[in-house]
Formats: sequence, structure tokens, C-alpha cells
Amino acid sequence: MQNIDLICVGKLNAAYFAAGVAEYQKRLSAFYNFRIIELPEAAIADKNASEASIQKALQKEGEAILAARRKGAFLAALCVEGKSVSSEELADLISRQALSGAGDMAFVIGSSHGLSPQVKAAASAKISLGRITLPHQLARLVLTEQLYRAATINAGMKYHK
Repeated sequence: MQNIDLICVGKLNAAYFAAGVAEYQKRLSAFYNFRIIELPEAAIADKNASEASIQKALQKEGEAILAARRKGAFLAALCVEGKSVSSEELADLISRQALSGAGDMAFVIGSSHGLSPQVKAAASAKISLGRITLPHQLARLVLTEQLYRAATINAGMKYHK
């Protein structure tokens, strides 16, 4: 069974997001060894933080993200400059990775400040959920649903219409 990790900076603090993510996490367990890894957001002391403070926090988060990834796992970073993919294209990406012999994958959602340059550089794919801005908790729910949809597409199930 393929290992797929979702590495997230920050926690879900809204019960409705947590319930939705938990439901798709449960469904995904039928298709993958799926786990969610939550990493702490680096503290930034001032709400009007300088760009240097933000970059320092992103670097710290980036180091934690890269350390949490399974060795050799295909890394897909969710970022605004990423490529928008359809559900079918996401399913194809996962399928191709599974068939490559190095099937481990990790999808990454950064903090409210995004992802560090080192994570983006290490990523084999940069994916966007679209041109709209989503809160990170909602992005996690959308991504887990899309991973489930991709699994059902690859399994030939009728969930995806």
C-alpha cells in the first residue's frame, strides 16, 4: 500500500474542519497508508513583523517540514505559484508515483506566511488549489477530499462524476 503523508504547519482549531478532515482521513485509509503530520507554526513576536522575521520563521518551519518527510518521498508543495491541477491530473500524479517503485508521497501545506524557499526547491511538484485564497484549515479539508477523490478515480469507483 502506498504511503501518502500530509505535512501541515499549524493545527486545526475549528471543529467543523477537524470533523471533515477526519472523515476523509478515515476514507483514505482504505487506499493508502495515510497520515497527517502537524508541525508547529514558528512564533513571530510582532504582528507587524519585518520581512526578515517572516523569512526566519519560514526557514525554521521549512527545516521541520523537510525533516518530517519520509526519506525519498516525492514532495508536492501547495503554493500560490503552483500549477492548478484537475482531480484527474492529481489522480494520475499519484498513480504514476505509485507505479514508479518509489511510491511514497508527501503533500505540504505551509503556514499563513507560505512555504520556505528550501521546501519549494525540494519539491518535485508545486500544486495550486486555484487562484482563490483559502484559509489553511480549509485548504487541508479541500486537499484531503481531493486525495480521496483521486483514490476513487484510480480505483474506478463512482464517487467522481
